[in-house]
Amino acid sequence: MLDPKLYSVLQVYESRSFSEAAKKLSVTQPAVSHHIKVLEEELNVRIFDRRKGEIVVTREGEAVIQCAKKLLGLYNNLRQDLSDSRELVTHLTIGITHTAESNPVAEALAKYCAEHEHVTIKMVTDTINNLYKKLKNYEIDLAIVEGRVPSTSVRYLLLDTDCLMLAVSVNHPFANRSMITLNELKKERMIIRLPNSGTRNLFTAHLESNNMSIHDFNVILELDNIATIKDLIRRDFGVSVLPKSACLDELKKKKIAVLPVENLSMMREINIAYQSDFTQIEMLHDIITAYNETVRTYK
Repeated sequence: MLDPKLYSVLQVYESRSFSEAAKKLSVTQPAVSHHIKVLEEELNVRIFDRRKGEIVVTREGEAVIQCAKKLLGLYNNLRQDLSDSRELVTHLTIGITHTAESNPVAEALAKYCAEHEHVTIKMVTDTINNLYKKLKNYEIDLAIVEGRVPSTSVRYLLLDTDCLMLAVSVNHPFANRSMITLNELKKERMIIRLPNSGTRNLFTAHLESNNMSIHDFNVILELDNIATIKDLIRRDFGVSVLPKSACLDELKKKKIAVLPVENLSMMREINIAYQSDFTQIEMLHDIITAYNETVRTYK
């Protein structure tokens, strides 16, 4: 079992309240306060400050929190590995982006589990930045992400390549076009992802390379749910720039049309990211095989 002081510091961090942390841990508030005080003395740092009745994490405290999260992740992984070994099963926690919710990734993982009865997968959806934090803290085993970030501890396997395209209703005048220009796009009502999404960031980066800004376009709505965006596109409320992989089902059923935008070659990789000490590499190749088989059903 991990040191109880680490559970206390993490719970105070999550709830920003000593009393709430005590309730969730089923201990007294003085016990939580004592744990924090002892840990601060042991490490010779101040973890939390009280400012105007609020609990604020110090710079040193952030480092303590990240280390505590990593230790808890490693401990939970150890418990799961030992349990899996006894029961001859494998449990994986896989983080995916909001984009991956709408592409064949989830279906491929379900296919893989159906073909491997001893494997159980838990999927966690979050922003790409949060997924990397969870991966480094061992809160998830794998992350399926767009692109790569420089890191000495993270390894990658290429799952697929993807591109951003303009998505429009099948009744839109652009639906039968082979390409449109940026000037034509400026005249359209646009529904786009939120600024913290990889899709939005890639789109704005390519606009900037053409000396343009997102503010040059008629953006009427910003949201994070791709399924909702596609529904609004189908109903002709606007157009959007989306990954082609997220529109495969709609393309097959002829519910949405996609086409490139002139001068915007928005290609990117879809990768499986994992920690360098992850050992079940053969399983990753099997997941890639399941993904490729799933994608072929959309063609």
